[in-house]
Amino acid sequence: MQVDTLILGAGAAGMMCAAQCGGRTLIIDHAKAPGEKIRISGGGRCNFTNLYTAPDNFLSANPHFCKSALGRYTQWDFIALVEEYRIAWHEKTLGQLFCDNSAKDIVAMLRSEMARAGADLWLHTSLSDLRHDGTDFVATLEAQGARRSVTARNLVLATGGKSIPKMGATGLAYDVARQFGLTVTDTRAGLVPFTFPEGRFADLAGVALPVRAQAGTASFDEAMLFTHRGLSGPAMLQISSYWQDGAPITVNLDPQGTLLDTLRNQRARAGRHNLTTELARHLPARLIAALPAQTGLSLAGNLADQSDAALTRLCGALSNWQLTPGGTEGYRTAEVTLGGIDTAGVSSKTMEARSLPGLYVIGEALDVTGWLGGYNFQWAWASGAAAGRAISEKTNRAP
Repeated sequence: MQVDTLILGAGAAGMMCAAQCGGRTLIIDHAKAPGEKIRISGGGRCNFTNLYTAPDNFLSANPHFCKSALGRYTQWDFIALVEEYRIAWHEKTLGQLFCDNSAKDIVAMLRSEMARAGADLWLHTSLSDLRHDGTDFVATLEAQGARRSVTARNLVLATGGKSIPKMGATGLAYDVARQFGLTVTDTRAGLVPFTFPEGRFADLAGVALPVRAQAGTASFDEAMLFTHRGLSGPAMLQISSYWQDGAPITVNLDPQGTLLDTLRNQRARAGRHNLTTELARHLPARLIAALPAQTGLSLAGNLADQSDAALTRLCGALSNWQLTPGGTEGYRTAEVTLGGIDTAGVSSKTMEARSLPGLYVIGEALDVTGWLGGYNFQWAWASGAAAGRAISEKTNRAP
């Protein structure tokens, strides 16, 4: 079977690319349905983009790489597509856009776009062999025990990274990239909860509160959630992408910086109030009860017993809680994979490998990772569109 373009992976990036390629396009996936990560994302409503998407929201060894694709297919372009299909959406927080109804609406939209472009979709299909004959890619595909050979002028790697292996993530794109001479950087789990030894926060499991979390020079003001295994919530997921194994993180339980003045004012008005009672007006009661054991802080006495120096020390400790995670939950629950196929070997405009014309890399397989909040989907749309449009132009030029 001869096609113009073979796309490995029917996820967000692969489906977007297939909708843009033109010519005869075949997209394959070993899953039973396309867009499985889309379907489960955002609690089933898909945080499909972010209003504030910009290159600064992405991590990469080359922070400039993502600029071209993001600039040529923006969040507004994807929103326009969503509205063309009359998919109702809403902004939740911090520019995060979700479907009003279901993430399945986004999958259905992309399938319609692929059908409009004439792309074929083969599911329950895996790659068993791949080579390049000097002109074309020759792939052996396997489905339900039967094998079939497909020859393609263009090959697109859109199989993502290693995150959430129970959904079939394998790192296949990295293996293919290496086969054809591309470099793959070290990878690790990103946007992932932290773990702590000996069930340190088991008694606090389920407690959530807004914090400012910091790892290295990166900080985020979002919610933190205590779990039986450690710390999760958006704030923790965000800084996990910046955290280095063995390093401490900083949690600021007073992100607005108002607690000291509040306690001083309350001391002047109601000094007989118990310190823990007053703190529980600003922080979860279960957390207040656990703080002495967790931090070594003394919370005994009434407000009137606390000097300015004592309140300053207390608030300083609450705004600079140093914690050293034992690790993370790894790829099992990670939303993304940090690192990947080195962008130095790929064109930022077309996503085509510099060393092998016709080979394209898009989405999470590349060393480009976005923040939590719809940024990674926008990278999938933008990089998929960049590769698809480049392939379309090349296919239309071909004799």
